Amino acid sequence: MNIVWRGRRRGSLSAAVAVTTTVLLAGLASPAQADPAATPAGGQAAIDAYVQKYDHEMGSQIRKHEGVAQMPRGVPQDVVAQATVPGIDVSGHQGNVDWPAQWNAGKRFVWAKATEGTGYRNPYFAQQYNGSYNQGFIRGAYHFALPDRSSGATQANFFSNNGGGWSGDGRTLPGALDMEYNPYGATCYGLSKAAMTNWIRDFSNTYKARWNKYPAIYTSTSWWNQCVGSSFGATNPLWVARYASSVGTLPIGWSFHTVWQYSSSPIDQNSFNGAYDRLQVFARNSD
Repeated sequence: MNIVWRGRRRGSLSAAVAVTTTVLLAGLASPAQADPAATPAGGQAAIDAYVQKYDHEMGSQIRKHEGVAQMPRGVPQDVVAQATVPGIDVSGHQGNVDWPAQWNAGKRFVWAKATEGTGYRNPYFAQQYNGSYNQGFIRGAYHFALPDRSSGATQANFFSNNGGGWSGDGRTLPGALDMEYNPYGATCYGLSKAAMTNWIRDFSNTYKARWNKYPAIYTSTSWWNQCVGSSFGATNPLWVARYASSVGTLPIGWSFHTVWQYSSSPIDQNSFNGAYDRLQVFARNSD
């Protein structure tokens, strides 16, 4: 995959991999109307302003609506006591990530945000996706869904065309579909449970047809049960967000979780529910 987006170093994050930015900016236009192939003007400050305004990182709306009062200060005992693998997820807000530092901290897998809706591409995706791979991480990409903007198939194809693909090389995680509270309005994007179920199925089936792999679904139990309430447990791995010392009740349709996001401090913290060899199988096998 040839990815040519670039950004300079931000703050204390390492910029070991330099890349050209082709993220849409178009005067900070609405992502629903902007041209994703447009080249931004204004340099680094404009890129950072664009990310700040339009990049909704994984879990940002869950934390906003459900709170973080129970977020553990360290690794939960539920994680320590089990055979698990630590990982992280990143978005444009992390800029160019210091991958050796994350590796030395014990992290072994990562999902990097690639896209949102059909009008946003993470300008730091290349450094995050390729840089983590070069460091030895098992890595994947995720898409922040905006179900009221376009069809599931349209967004699955936009995601697939902009870094969200999958290959059974044992180093690439299935793409992940980020389903959470609407950052722009109504909690469930103005969709009924049936309509939301159909949207997710449209995305999931389109992704599966292209890559022979169902996407993982990232969500919280509260949002899912309120806005979807349907079962995808037979096909899609669950990546559940719960900022507490235990994973708690899972969303309707799943009897177990594959990944648990339990903290956002100092960066989103995740635990794969299995040993490292099972993570490799998860990355390698087609559905």
